[in-house]
Formats: sequence, structure tokens, C-alpha cells
Amino acid sequence: MIDQDLNVTLLQAQTGQLLSEFLLGESPSGQRAKRGARPDFRIPRARLLDGGERLQIIDTLIAVIGGVYCHLPQKRAAYALDPVQALQLLRAHVAALSEGEFHLALTSIVSGLRDAHTRYSGPGAKQGAVAALPFLVEQYGPYDNPIFVVSKVSAPELIRDAKFTSGVILESWNSIPFARAVDLHADRETGGRPDARRARALESLTFRALECGPPPDEMMVDIGYRIPLRRTLREVRIPWRVVQPDRAQTSHQPGSRASRYIAADPAAEAVRRTKKLMFSGNIWQADRSGTPVARGERWIETRFQDALAARVVKNGSSGNLGYLRIWSFDVNDDDAFIAEVVRLLELLPDNGLILDLRGNPGGLIWAAERLLQLFTPNTITPARFSLLASHMTRAMASSPFNRMEFEAWLPSLEAAISTGEPYSQPLPLTDPTWCNDIGQRYSGPVVCVVDPNTYSSGDLFAAGFVDNEIGTLVCVGEATGAGGANVWTHYDLREALRGTSFELDALPADVGYTMAIRRAIRCGACDGMPIEDLGIPGIAYEMTLDDLLHENRDLIAFCASLLKGIPRTAMIVELNESSVTVTTRGLEELETYVNGRPFEAVRRISDGAQQLARPDAETIEFVGRHKGEICQRRKLSLK
Repeated sequence: MIDQDLNVTLLQAQTGQLLSEFLLGESPSGQRAKRGARPDFRIPRARLLDGGERLQIIDTLIAVIGGVYCHLPQKRAAYALDPVQALQLLRAHVAALSEGEFHLALTSIVSGLRDAHTRYSGPGAKQGAVAALPFLVEQYGPYDNPIFVVSKVSAPELIRDAKFTSGVILESWNSIPFARAVDLHADRETGGRPDARRARALESLTFRALECGPPPDEMMVDIGYRIPLRRTLREVRIPWRVVQPDRAQTSHQPGSRASRYIAADPAAEAVRRTKKLMFSGNIWQADRSGTPVARGERWIETRFQDALAARVVKNGSSGNLGYLRIWSFDVNDDDAFIAEVVRLLELLPDNGLILDLRGNPGGLIWAAERLLQLFTPNTITPARFSLLASHMTRAMASSPFNRMEFEAWLPSLEAAISTGEPYSQPLPLTDPTWCNDIGQRYSGPVVCVVDPNTYSSGDLFAAGFVDNEIGTLVCVGEATGAGGANVWTHYDLREALRGTSFELDALPADVGYTMAIRRAIRCGACDGMPIEDLGIPGIAYEMTLDDLLHENRDLIAFCASLLKGIPRTAMIVELNESSVTVTTRGLEELETYVNGRPFEAVRRISDGAQQLARPDAETIEFVGRHKGEICQRRKLSLK
């Protein structure tokens, strides 16, 4: 239980500080740190850059976008733009621009790439802070005629209108029809497809990461709404507040072994944490204290509550199903994360599983790709990644300090000098042996649900799910968010180029960027196709009002209908001191392998338990077949 003092702290964090106070440098008590003229709210007050620092920023971006930005050829073709030339033009006119105009122009060039991996943050950026309104907006119905509703409200005392509750229909935003306001905001968002930009615009209307962009233009918004089944239009004025949600205890830490193997949208991750703080404050608080907690009586307790949630869902006469929500892959330890998923799967029914990755902004690539093996008896082939073939990437790969990181890509980068190939050979970032070191752990059929806010490592998981033929992919929208790259920070890139002829100078204080450095390529039937701007399509699904207000009720029923009728097989292996017991269902043949070699003749089996003596070996593996097809596989260590 959270005591009274923690409840007070939690309420203060949820409500946040008024945006006007935050930008003016006032404390929550209203005491202004420095008095003076009213600042320009579009650019938070910060140290002004001199002319040399401006040129240094532009020259660095020209070098890295032209030299290592992995999507540069694709972006030039898709959007008929040249960011390098745009930066050169900006350089020629930089002295004539005000501070606000300079940062706005620079941000516009980078944002024009429509790539949430590649961001610029100026000295006014507020690291970790999110401007938020105390309610959540979602849409349901067809794409060309959506209805926008408030699905959750946090801290109702801040709204000062008792009728503004979950379920009200939104009609206007600052006197602009709400649908039009979403479309206008979508023009400034990242995303290669219109549906992806709209999904991100709908989210950023009420939650904006201040590290990756300017604060809202207005200090407060006027929301026009109506109560369902009533025609009367009401209006409420709600001020923006700033929330700082902190990182999760289990998230990856800068400088860790995983920091260069990240595929994530940092802005979306900050927004996700803010939503957790505002709408699930007890979960957020428990995560900060490192205490395992369940989300409610139907949810299973887990210490990875920031990334995972699992429960049993009822499915009528067909038996119960498992439901596993993967909120994020932003974890520091992929081994511990996957072990926790295995534990949760053992507590869920094996009749069928719904994997829900909607809104997952990505994270550790290893965690996403290694997780796939738990749901299939087949060998997993991970996505592959390639580098832009340029003088800068060759120098980086040739550096002895980067040998462990890039040695495998170096031969194809050097060959590109004579072949003219724009990219290196694509190679996996997750070792294929890691992707198959645990093997199948869930017996039943699986459906995976995604949406346009499923991004980066979420895209990689969805691609692997489809390309390795694990199960059916359901998409709320046209496809996933289409973030197909490994992303580095400016610190990572500067360190990797240290000692080469392309060594980068340090940027001015509080200035930074992130960069998509390795391009993701799909495998299987879609071998060679990029993920960036395309995403992973699936069976289309339109959200309903019941979904938004009653925990995805119709979505779960739709997924259950897809699982219905799929033949069920199962295998459970129990290790004892002197024997091994294998219990199967729906299988006809059982193969046994010890240390990777056949151990005995193929057994013809029926439902029930099979027992054999425990061999003196390192590993044992069982393969179960139904009508000749491999349906179940279990690999266990005997040491």
C-alpha cells in the first residue's frame, strides 16, 4: 500500500506544474525565479547560441545526415527532399535569424524526414519533461469518419467541469473542429503514412515531449464537447501542465551494454511514462520503488510492471485465453525480461494467446527479437541491418575501437567503393543463436495486435512475428508505425568516430540529436523489404466505443474469433532427478534429441505422459509432430 506521504507526492507529480510557470521559471508556489519581460513561449528560455555555435551545429548535422543517416536515399525518393542541401542553405542565412527562427528552421528540416528516430533538441529542450492535459483522447469508427472521445480523465479537480468525464465526445479544439485540428497537427508529425501521422497527432494533441520539440503555442486550450445522446455543446478551458515522469527502474540506462542496440522513439517513451503516471499512478509509484504489483484482481503480479501486464480473459464455451500486453521493450536486461515473460506464460491458459503491442514505442532490439522464439516451434530468423555505404561509415567500421561493433559489415562497405552499392550487406544485430537459445514455451495459437503507434522494436517484433509465420497479425489502422532502424544518440556517434578522420567536435551545451544509423530489412517471404515508412500490415480492425471504455472488449472478442478453430496441441516437460516426463496433447509423433543429436527412434504417441531416463548430457530437446508438421518443441538444459 502507498502511505499518505507517497499519495501526496504522487498527486503532485500527476497534476504537474502549470506550463506558464514552468516556462517562466516559477516554482509551483508561484515565486518567479527571475523577473523580467514575458518570454517567447514557442522557445523555452535558455542560453543563446552565438554565431559560431550555430554553424557548428549545422556542420555536424550536415556531416552525420550525409554520412551515416541510413534512410537518406529512401527519404530523398519518398519525399523529394534533400536535408543536406536544406542545411547548406540554412547555413548561408544563419546570421540573419533570431534564436527562435534558427531552432524552428533546424527542427523543421529534421522533422521533415518523417522519422521519429532522428530528432534534434536545442538548448531550450526540457529533458524528460512532457506537457500534458489531464485527459486521454482516443478515436473509434472508420478512418475517414472517426469519432473522438475522452477515454480517461486524470485529476478531475483540475478540469473544473464535473460533466467532462470519460465517454464525452470531442467536437472542437480552440474553436477548430476537432477532426480538422487533428489533421492540422498531423502535418507537423513524424510518420511515413497518413494514418501514422494522424495517430501520433492524436496523441500529441494532449501529450508533448518537450525534449523533442517546442512547447504548445497556447498556455491553455478550449475544448468543445458534448455528452453522448445529447445535442447541447459545452466548452471547458483546461491549462497545460508539465509532468516529469522519470525513467522506469527496469529501463535501459545510458552507457550500458545495451545502449547501442536500441530501436525506440524517445518522445513516445516519455509520453508513455507520463500516461502511466497520470492514469495508473499506483503502478508508476510501485515501479519507482521496485515493488512488484498487480494492476487489479484480474492481473498477474509482475516486477516488470512498466513493460508487461498479463491476465486471463474469458472466452465463453471455448475456454479461457491468455492476454499479454507488452507496453515497451525499454529494458536493460533482456535475459531477465524474457525469463519474466516465460513465467507469465506458464500462468496463462494454453488455449490461445493475445499479444497486444499497441502503443509500444520500442526499446532494446535484443528483447524484441529474442522474445519471438517463445511462441513457435520453428527456428527464428531475425531482421537484418545495413549501414549507408559512405566514407564516414567505412572509417567508423575500420577503426580498431569499433571492431567488435562493425567488423562484420566492413568487407561489404569496402566492396561498395567499386560496386556502387548504396548500403552494406545486411546482417543481424541479434545473434541468431540468441534468438533460438530458449525455444518454444507457449503451446497454443497466438494473435498479435498492433497499431500505428507500435514503433521501432515494436515494428521489429511484428515483422518477425509475420515473417517467421508465428501467427495472425491484427492491425488497428493500416500498419505498424514503420520505424525501421537502430538509433544512436550523438554521444554514441561521436564516440564511434573518435580517432578517425571524421571525428566530431563536442556540441554546445544542452544541444543533441538522435540518428537512425542501421537500416532494418525484413526476412522470410518479405526478404529485403525495408520497414521504414512502410510498417507491417495485418488484418484490419476498427476500434469501437466499447473497446475504449470497457478494456478492449470487442477487440478481444475479435481476436478470440481468429483463434477459434485452430487445432490445439500442447507439450509440458518435467525434469526429475532420474527421469524426464513429457506430457502431450494432439500430437502423434515424438522425437528426442540429446546434445543436438537423435537420442532414440521416433515414438508414435497419443495424448498423455511419456517417461524416459534422464540422460547424462547438457541439453535435451523434444519435437512433437501432428500429421508430419512440427507443432511443439521444448529445449531444456540438464546442467
